[in-house]
Amino acid sequence: MRRVALKYAATALFTAVFTAVVVSAFWIWFYNFVPSPRAQVARKGNIVAVEPEKAPPVEIAQQVVVGPAGLAIPVVGVKASDLVDTFDSARSAGRRHDAIDIMAAEGTPVIAAGDGTIEKLFFSHGGGGITIYERAADPKWMYYYAHLQRYAPGLAEGQHVKRGQVIAFVDHTGDAVASAPHLHFAINSMAAGERWWQGTPINPYPLLAGKKD
Repeated sequence: MRRVALKYAATALFTAVFTAVVVSAFWIWFYNFVPSPRAQVARKGNIVAVEPEKAPPVEIAQQVVVGPAGLAIPVVGVKASDLVDTFDSARSAGRRHDAIDIMAAEGTPVIAAGDGTIEKLFFSHGGGGITIYERAADPKWMYYYAHLQRYAPGLAEGQHVKRGQVIAFVDHTGDAVASAPHLHFAINSMAAGERWWQGTPINPYPLLAGKKD
């Protein structure tokens, strides 16, 4: 009788251990290879990073130059001393420029001037080419970026962006001269209820450079 009891106990112990090992192995496999419905798992060597599902990549530029108003100069590598005040420059049909042109090589990263929300991604046949309208965190202001080469991967309308985040790249789309790629950057003061294409232009130059040219 004692021998039968010992045999039964050994069998039960083996079954329990075997079950525990199998269950543990299953969950280890599951958490390492099956991402949750709300997350995706990225592996880099021994580092595992869990990111929100379909989250666009966020790249903050290494060289963010901030002007006196707290806005980043929206082209990487450009300093305040490089800026030229072209706000009042004349344009065709008696128009005023109402923006500044920030000269840079094609493909130079364009960064968000401040925290905000991407309100409109738009191809302007009227001259701006590939453009971005960003509503500032304070909704009374709109930042406008034009003549872009392309958007940063994953950029979408309604997306929140941070100051210094790469949102696009410099080019000459629209009516810009191919030999002089640049970012056309404007700031509009927005009254209550005004849409992305509306607003009153203000001069970005003193906000970025801290002086009148």
